[in-house]
Amino acid sequence: MDAVCMVMTAMGSEDAAEMLAQQLVEAQLAACVQVMPVKSFYVWQGQSRREAEYLLLIKTRAALYAQVETFILAHHPYETPEILQLPVTAGSSAYLQWLGASTLGTGSQTL
Repeated sequence: MDAVCMVMTAMGSEDAAEMLAQQLVEAQLAACVQVMPVKSFYVWQGQSRREAEYLLLIKTRAALYAQVETFILAHHPYETPEILQLPVTAGSSAYLQWLGASTLGTGSQTL
């Protein structure tokens, strides 16, 4: 079984987040993307910010991370979007097999 990971990014609108999620799944770069509303607190260009955002939790194979990052950068409106890869150290065998079969690579369709 290939290593899997979760990639996180956030977007400023629900519509944009849902569109990116759908595009990632349709491109087989992600098996599943969850979108949820969050409040983000941060400092940007010297100013304290508090923003409503939509967090995307992108489940994919670790081998696809570079492609996922490139895809997000090409479709993200932020100047410096959050793109973080989190390793998955364990998970249910059936789910991990489904994730592998649902993404580009062995056992899945290619673009």
